[in-house]
Amino acid sequence: MRKVATIIFILTLSGPGTIAAAAAPKTADKPWSLDDVVDRVITNENRANQQIKQYSPLVETYIQNLRPDKELGYVPAGDKYFLGRADFAKGVSLVSLTDTNSKGKKIIGSIGNFFSFAIQFLPDGFLQMIFIDTNGFDKQHYKFDYVRREFLGEVRCLVFDVTPQDKSGMGRFLGRIWVEDQDFNIVRFNGRYTGEGHSSYYFHFDSWRTNVQPGLWMPSFVYSEERELRYALAKKLDFKGQTRLWGYNLGHTAQEQELSKMFVEGPVQDDTKTANDLTPVQAQRSWDRQAEENVADHLERIGLMAPRGEVDKVLEAVVNNLEVTNNLDIQPEVRCRVLMTTTLESFTLGHTIVLSRGLIDVLPDEASLATVIAHELGHVALGHRIGSNYAFFDRVLVEDKNTFRHFYFARTRAEEQAASAKGFQFLNNSPYRNQLGNAGLFLAALQSRQKEIPNLISAHLGDLVRVIADLKTAAPADARQNPQMLAALPIGGRVKLDPWFDKLDLIKSKPLGTNAEQEKMPFEVTAFMPYLTRFGSEASKPITISAAKQQSLKNNQH
Repeated sequence: MRKVATIIFILTLSGPGTIAAAAAPKTADKPWSLDDVVDRVITNENRANQQIKQYSPLVETYIQNLRPDKELGYVPAGDKYFLGRADFAKGVSLVSLTDTNSKGKKIIGSIGNFFSFAIQFLPDGFLQMIFIDTNGFDKQHYKFDYVRREFLGEVRCLVFDVTPQDKSGMGRFLGRIWVEDQDFNIVRFNGRYTGEGHSSYYFHFDSWRTNVQPGLWMPSFVYSEERELRYALAKKLDFKGQTRLWGYNLGHTAQEQELSKMFVEGPVQDDTKTANDLTPVQAQRSWDRQAEENVADHLERIGLMAPRGEVDKVLEAVVNNLEVTNNLDIQPEVRCRVLMTTTLESFTLGHTIVLSRGLIDVLPDEASLATVIAHELGHVALGHRIGSNYAFFDRVLVEDKNTFRHFYFARTRAEEQAASAKGFQFLNNSPYRNQLGNAGLFLAALQSRQKEIPNLISAHLGDLVRVIADLKTAAPADARQNPQMLAALPIGGRVKLDPWFDKLDLIKSKPLGTNAEQEKMPFEVTAFMPYLTRFGSEASKPITISAAKQQSLKNNQH
């Protein structure tokens, strides 16, 4: 693996086709020329196309169809969801985790009806958007025009417009690329593939890569959008979509660190002063704990659950607030974990409360988060268990594609009602009891959007977010009377994702001014604008718990 070069450029166009390098020129007496830079970009991009074949990341695509709205511009009108694992060794190929019954090519969904041509969303098509061109990205097929320098986060980039050469063929990329100025890797490209036809449509997209290791930039985020794309007898298509990739280094780093730590520490002495056998109750608790740990470990190993981190601690701080104010002493202690997925769901694994990343993303404040956690804490307090047979380790050894079929942690209707009642009791005794109007507003908005975005408000492993009737009555009559009141945030409003280590951190965001109604966008898809950093920089390190708490859903911020 190549090391990051320490070349620092002060770029100026010092003459036709040249770029001056003040600190470290290409040679002792010759600066980098535009041709030199373009050659390096092409070489790196073609190398990156080969490097990615050794990885099999998880790929998640979520699409919202749009319809015009007089007051809000465009609002969701249907959605599609896909989760699978990439298999680059076989080209641009995906193995679905969310649909194990389909035959042939997987289709996310279609637009149209039986009597008209329909546009079909193919997951492979959205995955293709992580590549500029895998069949001839070179000067014979493309023209490169230097535009300017620009910072993406803390990474300084050279910006080029890329245009296919005449007669270079269909499916070539047309748009703009951003090239980091140390090793000349492409870190972002924005545009579309060229060529139109009756059977294929090329969507516009904005594709981002992150520096996951020294010198290694991997595809991480793709935003796609079309407005009034005409097809099939003048029909129009409007949609926005997000594609996320993660799980490039599943489990390897954590295992190596644990093994290294064990050898560094040396032999461990058993400090137990007594050797009492467990009582039957203690034995059952230990058996149940083993079951939940087996499930959590399996989900983490395949990339569906994030490793323990700072977001878990923020969630557990809310659990602690509920426990202390309700005089609860639950043993074993309650822990929190986060699913990596966008769909909004929550459930319990014994004494482990699990929330999806997407759910945490859209919660507008800490009181709303506490409402969801209180419901799940109700399940824990009432002793609602998972199947203890998961304590047999072979019960969790299933293929990735069968995960959603094999594991299912939804509760019965009676258990859900009992947990809601218990959760509402916990909230009334908690520090959040005077903020439940906001939580009620969130739950009301969630219920009102279920018809428009059913695939987002769905559950693959657990339960839908439950609407507590008592909280809905506490919601303000009309949130629009207060421009600062947010029923819910857009997707991606809280949590940022590290695609290499699968770590989750809360987004460091600044308070915004008054939100126009069109800027609130509850549960909606927005463009990606990640703050790019170089691997190992201070900005790329996880935020501390104190910083996390300062941003732990206490303010109505994006």
